[in-house]
Amino acid sequence: MVEQLLSKIQNPKSEIPQVALESTVIAHGLPSPHNLETARACESAVRESGASPATIGIIAGEPVIGLSETQVQEIASRTDVAKVNLANLGAIIAQRRWGATTVASSLYFAAQAGIQVFATGGIGGVHRGAADSFDISADLTALARFPVVTVCAGAKAILDLPKTMEVLETLGVPVVGYQTDELPAFYSRSSGWELDLRADSPAEIAAIAAEHWRLGFTTSVLVVAPVPVADEVSADELRDEIEAALIAATKQNITGKSVTPFLLSRVAARTEGRALRANIALLKNNARIAGQIAVAFSKQEP
Repeated sequence: MVEQLLSKIQNPKSEIPQVALESTVIAHGLPSPHNLETARACESAVRESGASPATIGIIAGEPVIGLSETQVQEIASRTDVAKVNLANLGAIIAQRRWGATTVASSLYFAAQAGIQVFATGGIGGVHRGAADSFDISADLTALARFPVVTVCAGAKAILDLPKTMEVLETLGVPVVGYQTDELPAFYSRSSGWELDLRADSPAEIAAIAAEHWRLGFTTSVLVVAPVPVADEVSADELRDEIEAALIAATKQNITGKSVTPFLLSRVAARTEGRALRANIALLKNNARIAGQIAVAFSKQEP
């Protein structure tokens, strides 16, 4: 069945190492015109690193790995683009719908297509209050299933970061700080959570991942890279804004999948756009690093 699906996937092969990119950030994560501008900038960052970008999406029921400029524009502008996760992927394809891939579904396609590196903004994780709501992102179990180096700026700051890290450890997903000893907190460079693993070069990341998989493990290797210094929003400022946003969500009875976009939108507004600028900066930074890691993989001895 997987082979039949892959035979239908549009994925122009290239001798240049590829980096997978998600499309949910284009359809749902960033406001216009920032979504399209950022998608183009992330693809450019991958190319400047010497790799080839492969943005993933579902076009009228057809999975595409390596969206064209026209397809990216449509993903950015259409109002009927579904947010595609592992639970609804089959239905989106069967119903011939348009879809934007999340971290989890992007990892699925990257792994099936043999792409070793994926870049995103921040992963999902354990939500605050998950002991009552059981709200835990499918990103975590996808990271445990698909052997792809995933470059991000940590988990989204609105989440319960300590519990997210505990789940990743339980699932056997290595979390490697890129030129940092501390877990980044998406908009902020610091979370207060010390990491066990650190690497300071793309070649070192590639070597760690290759050895991890050579030992027979089949999880992702999660690479966490801090947002550039000039674009950071301090953790202290964000802490207050997130708490206020959580209270507002409760008062407005916002629950389930609506919580994350509500919180991110409110934090962006309350920080006068600085959170949005940080989000865009970290996306481009992660794409650049992912491209460098993909090139490092291509230079490894067989």
